[in-house]
Amino acid sequence: MKKLLSLALLAMMAFGAQAEEKIDSAPSNKPVFTTIKENPITSVKDQNRSGTCWDYSTLSFFEAEILKATGKTYDLCESFVANKTYMERATQVVRYHGDCQFSQGGSAEDVLATLKTHGICPEDAMPFPGSLYGDSLNNFNEFFSLLEPYVAAISKSTAKKISNQWKVGLQGILDAYLGKCPDEFTYEGKKYTPKEFVKSLGINLDDYVSITSYTHHPFYTAFAVEVQDNWRFPLSYNLPMDEMMQVIDNAIDKGYTIAWGGDVSEDGFTRSGLAYAVDGKATQSLRGSDMARWLKLAATKKRDIIDSLGVNVPEIVPTQQMRQERFDNWELTDDHGMLIYGVAKDQNGKEYYMVKNSWGETGDYKGTWYMTKTFIAANTMDFLINKNAIPKNIRKKLGL
Repeated sequence: MKKLLSLALLAMMAFGAQAEEKIDSAPSNKPVFTTIKENPITSVKDQNRSGTCWDYSTLSFFEAEILKATGKTYDLCESFVANKTYMERATQVVRYHGDCQFSQGGSAEDVLATLKTHGICPEDAMPFPGSLYGDSLNNFNEFFSLLEPYVAAISKSTAKKISNQWKVGLQGILDAYLGKCPDEFTYEGKKYTPKEFVKSLGINLDDYVSITSYTHHPFYTAFAVEVQDNWRFPLSYNLPMDEMMQVIDNAIDKGYTIAWGGDVSEDGFTRSGLAYAVDGKATQSLRGSDMARWLKLAATKKRDIIDSLGVNVPEIVPTQQMRQERFDNWELTDDHGMLIYGVAKDQNGKEYYMVKNSWGETGDYKGTWYMTKTFIAANTMDFLINKNAIPKNIRKKLGL
């Protein structure tokens, strides 16, 4: 018996040593996050194969706004917004005779405009995404292979006069793939129209403004950011970069979220749930080569290097001039919309924004991305925010 106990003790000691060695050998570059501030949000959704991040992220923003204002949790319907938005965007393209873009993409303004003009319905008041064509989630491949040429055929028509029947046909395609928007529905035992429902949500739709930061327009004025998906031409208030970042930090501190639009095509945005504004020159210096080699590396190789450095990856120092140059040379684009809802720091003390994505519970953090403040400063196109989340001194400068 003593022999057995001795063997067991030795085995436990060996296992403990192995476990300790495993802990000690864990890569020091893997981020260990401590949450500083986390504001309440609704569940992570999945846009799947559809270019509707603008829809998912902005409705998620309004769900968080309702949650903050009333304590109630809602699941608002992205298909309702998409149905209304694509018809209105097609109408503009036809009015311009095809001299503007029709695409799956959009902006936060599309959601706000839909809420103001048409209202909204809960998710279960329309068919579940993808269900009408036998899928379990959105898949816009077939949908837009019909929609885009349809709109192009009307908008590029050589006819001297077109009939209004094209809208009837287009609405049929929208309803077939997205579902028909209800005129009336029942929610928690009460009947609503979409306009009545939006009024019941406890938020003021006039409270929301857009913020950006560029030098080709005067600061503290408003202008329409010149990107194709900003097709409604809503105005964004233009702030210096430092004040733009102050707005985000103040909003989170006061319990608000931010409907963020910006560039995630950068090398430092990883599929694992992290985003760094990588300084390629400094990174290659650490790896023993030069910037020229870094620029020639394949994207997958760059990601491997970034992953290997982890929290120790060198980041750029973003400047106002850098933002402007990257916007003007097409490097800084508006390719994704997400929801900023918190702040965390890693083991080195570096601060990150906690950002809700719409790709399902993917990545290492189940649908949340940890994006450094440097990344957000460098890659923000614009964002929608409750004007009450803006610091009073900045609001005064903007006349809000």
